[in-house]
Amino acid sequence: MKKYAWAVSFGLALTAFTAYISLDTFVLSSAYQTDTAQMNTSMFETLKENAAARESTTEKETKTDVPAADSSSNADKPTNPPSGGSPDGTKPKSGRKRKPKSETADESTKPESAEVQTDIPKTTVQNSDNDYDYNDENISIKMTEYYRNNTKIYVADVRLTSAEYLKTAFANDTYGKNVTAKTSETAAANNAVLAVNGDFYGARESGYVIRNGIAYRDTASGDDLLCIYADGTMKVVSQYDYSADELVSQGVWQAFAFGPGLVRDGSITVSESDEVGRAMASNPRTAVGLISENHYLFVVSDGRTSESEGLSLYELAEFMKSLSAETAYNLDGGGSSTMYFNGQVINNPTSNGKIKEREVSDIVYIG
Repeated sequence: MKKYAWAVSFGLALTAFTAYISLDTFVLSSAYQTDTAQMNTSMFETLKENAAARESTTEKETKTDVPAADSSSNADKPTNPPSGGSPDGTKPKSGRKRKPKSETADESTKPESAEVQTDIPKTTVQNSDNDYDYNDENISIKMTEYYRNNTKIYVADVRLTSAEYLKTAFANDTYGKNVTAKTSETAAANNAVLAVNGDFYGARESGYVIRNGIAYRDTASGDDLLCIYADGTMKVVSQYDYSADELVSQGVWQAFAFGPGLVRDGSITVSESDEVGRAMASNPRTAVGLISENHYLFVVSDGRTSESEGLSLYELAEFMKSLSAETAYNLDGGGSSTMYFNGQVINNPTSNGKIKEREVSDIVYIG
């Protein structure tokens, strides 16, 4: 009888422990830091100072020294020439004065404007029929919908004057574990023009978390790390090569630890058999990519519906490459995949077989 009592007690204890671990991992929330709206914008000030210093150096190098006039060679010459004569006292030759030739300025000879011009028009939201374009003096967004691999895909082509307008935000303005909110709610709370879900850092205990120039977590997960730098570039690195603080010191503005990297230096870096953890072969997907400095791609696909099958990682990588992405990275997908633009969700997020938003721990946004 004692043997059975011990077995029952052990079984109950094991069940309780397993339930606690499951709740602690997937349900119970813990707030590690609140009021996380602050941003480390000092790296942008450093970039401006460096750019000003380079410009100053370039100006100094391009200046030509004008030799000073030799006053001794003119010492014996009269200050004013004799009336009707030239400075050496001789009469000038008679003849008509020529009128200066009128010239039409050639475009190549026109002086450049002192103000640097941008190709981003200073306008508000355009295309009022569908609100799919947005432009102001710092942000240009062009929205396009595709249908590839039996899947609807939403693409935001984003051009910025500075990476400072590519921001991130935590759900409920709180960095923590299992602290979640809908992408649309977090986007609206931060006045985002465009937003997609992030890497759902709060569902994991490891993986670097660098947001808006601040390192929140310095525990490596071994996965590919996407680094978005203050100078407008993007790179996929190994978390084992640097600490989070070292990356911040190198100018990393945002870093995500979901992965994997999809495209590096214009080449696909996943195979047709690669997949994320327990994910199905075809899924709703979220990805971010870079075409050139401060020229980004935000991509979200539908999936798990009769209208949209979803994409494999390799299909997503192929699609990103077809958009001329030099670098591309996979963020959290499945039920998390959400794209918010101009005040509304424009894709069809799918959670548990229903079209609805899943609550996530973070977003990436433009604003």
